[in-house]
Amino acid sequence: MRALRLLAAPLAVFALTVSASAFAHDPSEKVTILQDEVLKNVPGKKALMIEVDYKPGQSSIAHKHEGTAMAYVLSGSIVSQVKGEQPKTYKAGEYWYEPAGSEHLVSKNASATKPAKLLVFMVLSPDEKVLIPLEN
Repeated sequence: MRALRLLAAPLAVFALTVSASAFAHDPSEKVTILQDEVLKNVPGKKALMIEVDYKPGQSSIAHKHEGTAMAYVLSGSIVSQVKGEQPKTYKAGEYWYEPAGSEHLVSKNASATKPAKLLVFMVLSPDEKVLIPLEN
């Protein structure tokens, strides 16, 4: 019984530490779909407008898009790297293009202290996935 009491306190402290660190930060960015429209002049395609909010130091998982993507930095700065290219930091007002199927290896807030916001415009088929995680 005494041994159980001796272990109880350290286990309680450990449990509180682990659960506090699990909620200390969000592991992924906030994604908001602003617009999702079928393109009447392009049969079988739709357009998506997405806002991506990154907290300081936050990043996306490595992924690819089945559709074409164009990104515009609304605020802060974003580090982006597509497979076969070097990472590049984009500041507010700058933009880039990703052809359908591109592997987006890095997409993250360049700042550890300030948030960043990205506007993404995509064209894809209604049955295509917006984001497909890459396997290591």
